[in-house]
Amino acid sequence: MLDINKAKDCFMNYVQQFDLTNDKIHLKLIHTLEVVHTTEYLCLHENITGIEKDLAYLIALLHDIGRFEQIKRFNSFDDRNVDHATLGVQVLFDEGMIRQFIEDDQYDEVIRKAIAYHSLYKVPKGLDSFLLKQVLLIRDSDKLDNFRVKNIESIQTLFSISDEIFYSQRVSKNILNDIENHRLILKENRHNEVDMWVSYFAFVFDLNFKSSYQFIKENDYIHRNMERLEFKEGLKEDMLFVEKTCQSFIEEKYCN
Repeated sequence: MLDINKAKDCFMNYVQQFDLTNDKIHLKLIHTLEVVHTTEYLCLHENITGIEKDLAYLIALLHDIGRFEQIKRFNSFDDRNVDHATLGVQVLFDEGMIRQFIEDDQYDEVIRKAIAYHSLYKVPKGLDSFLLKQVLLIRDSDKLDNFRVKNIESIQTLFSISDEIFYSQRVSKNILNDIENHRLILKENRHNEVDMWVSYFAFVFDLNFKSSYQFIKENDYIHRNMERLEFKEGLKEDMLFVEKTCQSFIEEKYCN
């Protein structure tokens, strides 16, 4: 019914049409493959097997397929240009590409909605338990790999600005308030690239599985993400507050 290796081959064939020398395209290719790995980690530790695991792998492979066309058009990850999840659904279902990845159409609605919902601020209410599990899995897997991405990619690749401009900014007060109150940060409430950087740390407030917190702890991602950058003066103080708050939240969630 579902051959994940065949699906991977189809995915790799699809991305060949894009400029793989573009840092942003390359980032999203590696991100996609790594999200498959984080999904594998969650399925293993949460004892998710059978068709649920197979679908989770496929959704992980396809969740960001809209990013490639987005970057081709705008050379940006900014969803104000075009929502990448919506674009992914269009590529897969409106253009019929989904049949290259899975012949059986009985799970189309689950795949469609999991991709459509993976980057929403909040999960829609009223989802049945089967769909909800797939939505929560891809949301956690996607967020978890973003910590790896932020640990290795340059400021230029991530935000299309220089290091100098990035370090000259401060975290907005409303963003620090969201961190203090353990809230996921709305995209429209971010005022600069430093706010964007902090918003990724707020992902910890919207994880759904204990093994997701275990994954972050095992990789020490909060500290490593902060340590790699050379914050100075007031900005360093802001970031230390963000790090301490997020670390404490992770410990509490993991222990409980």
